[in-house]
Amino acid sequence: MSTHIAAQTGEIAEAVLLPGDPLRAKFIAETFLENARRYTAVRNIFGYTGVYKGVPVSVQGTGMGIPSISIYVNELFREYNVQRAVRIGTAGAIQDDLNVRDVVLATAASTDSGANAIRFGSRHFAPAASFSLLKKAYDIAARKGWEIKVGTVVSSDMFYTEDPEEWKLWAKFGCLALEMETAELYTLAAKYRRHALALLTISDHMITGETTTAEERQRTLTTMIEIALETAVS
Repeated sequence: MSTHIAAQTGEIAEAVLLPGDPLRAKFIAETFLENARRYTAVRNIFGYTGVYKGVPVSVQGTGMGIPSISIYVNELFREYNVQRAVRIGTAGAIQDDLNVRDVVLATAASTDSGANAIRFGSRHFAPAASFSLLKKAYDIAARKGWEIKVGTVVSSDMFYTEDPEEWKLWAKFGCLALEMETAELYTLAAKYRRHALALLTISDHMITGETTTAEERQRTLTTMIEIALETAVS
């Protein structure tokens, strides 16, 4: 039993979806999983295990930001032997050819976080997705006829930055979108030799100013969720 999840051994599946919002975890469990049962509500960060197309799968909220997802993913990998972790989150577009509600597959994640500076000092680790999961997700979307964007993203430590134009530097180097967790997920997957992937739905656009509501982000985003579930259990 881990400190922050507090589930019993065997209560969490080998494949886990990771939404930041615990209410999105609840929505996914109630909408997509059969026989879903909640295994944790510590700090109101919900986790559920159920069955999707005959395969056990869990969905665990992680909260916002690298420090928060780091706690949950460390415990999932170390204490519960999770083998496949698929982040399902939202992101802000920083390229003209992205639209609100597009789905992005993150091949790798740049970051301004100090987490990997603590780990690696002056060295620079390159947090990248599991190719097997990335290819599965891309192929699943293609079979369904769903357009999907593939490329690098940025995991930022600050939502409200001191420099509101900072995103333009990342955009100049081809990053597709800003979010706050993927770099840590990919780093921990490398450390524990597990498979990880981030699927991100564009919820707002830094260039056009378009945005979605909190309710939309909590209860919709079904294209991303279906791709993630199919990928996690395949």
